[in-house]
Amino acid sequence: MASWTWRRRRTAARPRDPRGEGAARRDEPPRSSSRPISRPQIDDTGRDTPRRGGKMRDGFEPGDFNNDRASNPMFSPKPIASDPDNPRLSKRMAELGLCSRREADEWISNGWVKVNGKIIDELGTRVSRDDKIDISKQAEKHQSEIVTILLNKPIGYVSGQAEDGYEPAVVLIHPDNQWKDDPLLHHAQPREFKRGYLKGLAPAGRLDIDSTGLLVLTQDGRIAKLLIGENSPIEKEYLVRVEGKLSYEDLDRLRHGLSLDGVALKPAQVSWQNEDQLRFVLREGRKRQIRRMCEMVGLRVLGLKRVRMGRVSLGPLPPGQWRYLKPGEQF
Repeated sequence: MASWTWRRRRTAARPRDPRGEGAARRDEPPRSSSRPISRPQIDDTGRDTPRRGGKMRDGFEPGDFNNDRASNPMFSPKPIASDPDNPRLSKRMAELGLCSRREADEWISNGWVKVNGKIIDELGTRVSRDDKIDISKQAEKHQSEIVTILLNKPIGYVSGQAEDGYEPAVVLIHPDNQWKDDPLLHHAQPREFKRGYLKGLAPAGRLDIDSTGLLVLTQDGRIAKLLIGENSPIEKEYLVRVEGKLSYEDLDRLRHGLSLDGVALKPAQVSWQNEDQLRFVLREGRKRQIRRMCEMVGLRVLGLKRVRMGRVSLGPLPPGQWRYLKPGEQF
């Protein structure tokens, strides 16, 4: 009994180890473990052998592939990221106006493209500018089925995806809104509306929620690039109803001399249509460009309507209705 009491008192008086209850004390031997301890192996030189992925400090002998990397396929030269003389096949097809780069990738994957008589189905293949490129009838058929639609966008719809509670203009593209005088409705082979036409249909040139007029929606990447590419040559014509006074000097500034976000605007054609309406012809499309230009010369925009893109005019197309781009009709 006395011995038990002595042990209990001794245990109670033992100071708590600050490292925690499970920590080993210096005067106790380490606990045994069933797992063997991994120790470095010693080679004939008395030094540690390298671990996986490491190096030996002494006695390193380079492998044979280090002697001549040029002959080892592991170190073959990688293709140059940008090679203007040997562009990727998809880029070259887009340059030639055959299709968009995205369409080219799809055609190549489907085996619809030949280069110098040989089918190419590997993406990223490079070609020279002298190579002959042919596309199959399947690719031509696929291209003939894509559509471009012209819509007279009304106020209250956004050009692209829905935002801030406003619907996208593409919701107006259904048979009930097709213009009754659409030439392709009265064609010898009338084009019937298909839901597949909505897949990949995207705006080529935006219009603000408060703007109206010609909105081009297309599945054709070539048309999109032509209309909204960085160096697009296509003119866009607008009729703009304004409020305020405009001096001759400010009219000249609208034509050339303004900057937006620190970048000078390209020259524009600006003229009076009547006492409260201006006509703008631009070759670029910065965000809310015309409205911001007018604000910079003290004018308030009351209404904005796009009436032409290139050689395609809005014409008598009623607001909220659409028609197909006619065969042979070009921007």
